[in-house]
Amino acid sequence: MNRRGAQRLRGGHPWVFRSDVVQAPALPAGVVRVEEENGTPLGWALWSPRSEISLRRLEVDPSQTIDASWWHAALARSIARRAPLANVANAYRLVHGEGDGLPSLVVDRYDDSLVIQLLSAGMDAWTDTIVESLRELTGCTGILARNDPAARDREGLPREVRLLYGDVPRTIEVNEHGVRYLAAPWDGQKTGAFLDQRENRVMIGALARGRALDCFAYHGSFALHLARHATQVSAVDISAPALARVNEHAERNGLRNIEPVQGDAFEVLRAWHRDGQQFDTIVVDPPAFAKTRGALDGAIRGYKDINLQAMKLLAPGGLLFTASCSFHLSRGLFFDMLSDAVADSGRRFALRSITGQPLDHPELINVPETGYLKGALLEAME
Repeated sequence: MNRRGAQRLRGGHPWVFRSDVVQAPALPAGVVRVEEENGTPLGWALWSPRSEISLRRLEVDPSQTIDASWWHAALARSIARRAPLANVANAYRLVHGEGDGLPSLVVDRYDDSLVIQLLSAGMDAWTDTIVESLRELTGCTGILARNDPAARDREGLPREVRLLYGDVPRTIEVNEHGVRYLAAPWDGQKTGAFLDQRENRVMIGALARGRALDCFAYHGSFALHLARHATQVSAVDISAPALARVNEHAERNGLRNIEPVQGDAFEVLRAWHRDGQQFDTIVVDPPAFAKTRGALDGAIRGYKDINLQAMKLLAPGGLLFTASCSFHLSRGLFFDMLSDAVADSGRRFALRSITGQPLDHPELINVPETGYLKGALLEAME
C-alpha cells in the first residue's frame, strides 16, 4: 500500500481503501499479508476484492499465522471482556467488529443461541472456522447468520438469513436486570433486539417516577424498565404489531401500568401538548434518522423537532433521556441540536448525565466508525 494507507494503519485505524492499494493480490477474498511500498511489513488483513474498503487489518505482528488457533484466541479474548455482563443479563454482544479488533464481525448472544453477522468478503471466507470456535468457546446450542445488512451488497455478498449450526428459536426470552422480553433473532430489528441501550434502560428506569412516556417504543424495552417505578407509562409507536408485543411483554413481567399508544410520535406529542398534558419522565429513542451523510440535515431537523416536543411535555423537575444511534450525527452535532431545542422551548434544562456505548459495544478513540450511540439525561429546571 502507499504511504497514506500505511500511515492510517500506524495511526490505529484498521481500514485501507482501494485508492491506497498499490499492488492488489491476485487472490480471492480472505486474509493477506500487507506491507508498505518499500517492503516494510504491516501485518495481516482481511482482503475484499470488490469493496471500497479493500483491507481491514486483523493482526499487527507479521510473524503471526492467521489460522484456526489465531481465530480461537482472538474470539476468546473478546468473549472474556464480557464476563461481567453474564451476572445481569443473558443477552449481550460478544464481538463488536472493529471495536474488538475483529473488523466486520458481529456476534450477539441470546441465552444459549448466537446470532452473527459477517459483513465483509474477507471475514465471510472464514465462516466455518469462526463458527467452530464459537461453538467451543460458548457451548451454544445454535448459531444463526443474520447476513441481511446492506453492507454485504458492497462486498459482492448475498443478503441472507441462514442457520449455521444447531437450532435457533424464532423468539428467545431475554432477562435484562430482572426485566424479561422476547428477542426475535430471525426477523427482529438488528440481530433480534436492541442490546446497546441496556444500561441506559436500567439508568432511566431506576430514576423514573410519576407519569412516564416512551417514544418510539418498538417492543417496549424502555417502557418495561420505566414501569417498575413510574405510576403509569405511555408507550408510543407507529407499528401495531410492535405494540402487540409491548402488551405481551407487560404481561410477561406482571406489569399493568403500561398503555400502548399507536401513532406517529411527532403528531402524538404535538396533540398532547395542545391538550395541556405533562409527563414526569420521558424517553426519546428514535431510529437512525441519518443513515447516510446526505440525510444529515434532515435528520437534525427531525431530532430537534421530537426533542422539542418532549421538552414541552416535560413537567417541572421532570427527566428526559434522549439518544441518537445515527453514526453521522456526531456528539458535537447532537448537543448542538439539543441546545437549539432547549432555546426554542423557552425553558431551562440541566444536563445530568452523558451516556455512550456499553461494555459490550466498545468504541475506540481513534476509530470513529466504532461509535454511533450517544445520549443525554436532562432535567427540567422550571
